[in-house]
Amino acid sequence: MDVYEMINNRIIESLEKGVAPWKCPWLKGEHDEPRNFVSTKKYNGINPFLLGMTAIAKGYSSPFWLTYRQAQSLGGNVKQGEKSPAFVVFYKQIEKKDKDEGRQEGETSSRDDFYRMLRYTPVFNTDQCDGLSVPDLHPERKKYEHEVIASAQAIVDAMPMRPTIESERQSNRAFYSPSSDKVVVPYLAQYEHAEEYYSTLFHELGHSTGAAHRLDRDFKNSVSFADHEYSKEELVAEFTASYLCGIAGIEHRTLDNSAAYLESWTKRLKDKANKKWLTWAASKASKAADFIRGVDVMEQKKAA
Repeated sequence: MDVYEMINNRIIESLEKGVAPWKCPWLKGEHDEPRNFVSTKKYNGINPFLLGMTAIAKGYSSPFWLTYRQAQSLGGNVKQGEKSPAFVVFYKQIEKKDKDEGRQEGETSSRDDFYRMLRYTPVFNTDQCDGLSVPDLHPERKKYEHEVIASAQAIVDAMPMRPTIESERQSNRAFYSPSSDKVVVPYLAQYEHAEEYYSTLFHELGHSTGAAHRLDRDFKNSVSFADHEYSKEELVAEFTASYLCGIAGIEHRTLDNSAAYLESWTKRLKDKANKKWLTWAASKASKAADFIRGVDVMEQKKAA
């Protein structure tokens, strides 16, 4: 029995028994939520979702957003060639022109004298700007001391055609950005267990194998968390992480949480044939794990 089959069996066994809810493996901070750079206040309504999804797609690491004029007023500027990738929406209160009609003498204005109009403003992430002093909002965040796990790091270092990996700063998110071919994960000291850091990194590297110049999986148009293709891609990435953790010998720390994560996504699929999706994802993940380990590349060279 190979490692992939062993991991599959253990995951299926955990799913059949029922697993505990998934837990985020890194320490998170409220200050990483999208916020205005000038006021430092968090955005509300649909804006955090719009800005958060844009940050993931573009690979921005800063939680701060501002308008072009705000950047200039603070002595900074938007970098040459940068375009606004997002906008924030808000309601503006407009006074009615006929507000005085029908009003009795001595009456003051009321809510009925105004109406709300939805407006929007283009914004830029501070990663797109120069000349701004971006503060560290969480200098006192708790940190853990860890040694690098050699067996896991060796897999990362050996990956052919590896994307750029950014893991040297505090972060609240882990993602792969197809547009910049970059993986971003919270840095090692944010994890209670070093094994979870590598599991998270393997997950995002699993996503990166879907790029056109690697294994070319069709997930480029899957942008909605409710989309089946997005859900299936998450299954592929998590199976990939589980396989690589098994190869590195650290699955004892990560497998239960991986099973919980897989369970959460199979529920989102809302499909009676969840086991079919698991089998499909496992097949794609084995190719992804092989690619990260350099197996496919070596076989192609031998064939040539």
